[in-house]
Order: sequence, then C-alpha cells, then structure tokens
Amino acid sequence: MRLYRLRIVMYEPNDETEGKYMAEVPTLPGCRAWGDTAADALGNLQSVATAFIESYQSRGDALPKDIEQASVDVTGPGVPTGVLVAA
Repeated sequence: MRLYRLRIVMYEPNDETEGKYMAEVPTLPGCRAWGDTAADALGNLQSVATAFIESYQSRGDALPKDIEQASVDVTGPGVPTGVLVAA
C-alpha cells in the first residue's frame, strides 16, 4: 500500500462555488470536492482523491509524476513512523 502526499488548494465560499468551500488537487485534473465548511470539503476531497488514484491504477495509467514522487510505501520493513498533519 502507498500513501500519497497531495498538494491541495482550498477556496473560500463565493458565487462560483455556490457559497460552499471548494478543495482541489491541481495535479489531478478535475479532482475537486465541496463542503459547507473547509473541513467538510477536505474530508470529501480525500474520498474523491482516493477514487481518482484507484481509477488510474485500475486502468493501468501512470499517476502524474509529482504525485508518484510524493508517495510513500507503507508495507514491509522501514515503514514510516511519522505522521502527516496540516496546520
């Protein structure tokens, strides 16, 4: 299994987002999610990004280079012991 560190962009509610927060992963075209709060949008984006990555993998397509380079293998010896947090 791999963990992917994805750069996101969060947008404040506005007319274009119909008053919702919008989060996206710019390196995965079309990978966006909305929510009533920033936390909701981020949680929704995590599910959408997972589906995007699984779709790439099931079709046998290569992930964008930036995403693959930022991934970490979490199986076998040498499993990372740190955590990723956003603040």
